[in-house]
Amino acid sequence: MTTTTQDTSRLVDLFEYGLDAPICLTWELTYACNLSCSHCLSSSGRRDPRELSTAEAKAVIDELQAMQVFYVNIGGGEPTVRPDFWELLDYACSHQVGVKFSTNGVRITPEAAERLAANDYVDIQISLDGATAEVNDAVRGKGSYDMAIRAMENLSAAGMKNFKLSVVCTRHNIPQMDAFKALADRYGAQLRLTRLRPSGRGADVWDELHPLPAQQRELYDWLVAHGDQVLTGDSFFHLSAFGEALPGLNLCGAGRVVCLIDPVGDVYACPFAIHDEFLAGNVREPGGFAGVWRGSELFQRLRAPQNGGACTSCAFYDTCKGGCMAAKFFTGLPLDGPDPECVQGYGEQLLAQRPHDRSGLPQPAVDHSHRTTRAARTKPVDVTLVRRREDLDRTPVSECAEHPLAGLRLA
Repeated sequence: MTTTTQDTSRLVDLFEYGLDAPICLTWELTYACNLSCSHCLSSSGRRDPRELSTAEAKAVIDELQAMQVFYVNIGGGEPTVRPDFWELLDYACSHQVGVKFSTNGVRITPEAAERLAANDYVDIQISLDGATAEVNDAVRGKGSYDMAIRAMENLSAAGMKNFKLSVVCTRHNIPQMDAFKALADRYGAQLRLTRLRPSGRGADVWDELHPLPAQQRELYDWLVAHGDQVLTGDSFFHLSAFGEALPGLNLCGAGRVVCLIDPVGDVYACPFAIHDEFLAGNVREPGGFAGVWRGSELFQRLRAPQNGGACTSCAFYDTCKGGCMAAKFFTGLPLDGPDPECVQGYGEQLLAQRPHDRSGLPQPAVDHSHRTTRAARTKPVDVTLVRRREDLDRTPVSECAEHPLAGLRLA
């Protein structure tokens, strides 16, 4: 791959000025989901009838192959509930596009786990936001902890190595980092930590869930000690202002090395910024995805040298680069100002000036939540167990003892 603007000598500069193709991209296949996690960045729940067809999705995969994209992060919603999920996964793998998909585990049956373990082009991320059911289910819904654990058990039993245990860090699970690491080790998984962003439904609960300043330091110290064993992507580069740079990408990759394709084909600069302000185009337009990636005016602006604004006067600017664009945008802070979780406290000062009722703050572009009122949207739904018709005449031992998808035939 080459830069889209100029040649530079440092690898990080190649990323900052953009590449001819993304290293990876996030692709939300569907907004449909069996859960309704309170912090869902895409406000998922109900399927959008406009989502890309199977043929259109395969055409996107063909483009990714031609652009030599290394792999695609597939999410949702819950991607495995899309009827053609397995067909699209096989199509991507057969076209040299690696697939990493995130799932709550609802359809990771023993049979599915064996199928996945036999595919070298696939990696799986099991989402779990508490090392105990009490902490996890408060965010993701009752029964979701057991569902995720069962999925990891199935993957481990099938011989799947180094699948990911994916955790969104909140003020309630920061004290559980060691327990998460032990849980991942137990199943032969690798721990992946991501930052809670105020995106989607996460905007409604960010004030209550994001780690407190002392917990940010606790997380930073833990990552310094364990970072070589934990994946973080570009989640925590804002913490580098504590001193030592953390492993991972210490740079916002939005529109430079990463982007998002949503279920209806809209392309956004960042997976955490689903808003018209960051909409670059649609894969259904002439030129397809490649045309958006290489020709979008938004992406060209993001790849140009950035003005750090007020943050450039801070001694730590070269380390944290001003923090996360999406976090600033959805908390109402200026994009050329400090991150809302700035470890030097500058973000807190600005947050304190916001209206208490959050009026005037940017709202997510889409909302496919199962419920539409704010109070209902921020309450997770329980896992719904749907039984086969022939099972209705018999009484199971318990809902936990019997797999909710027993007998499901996977294509």
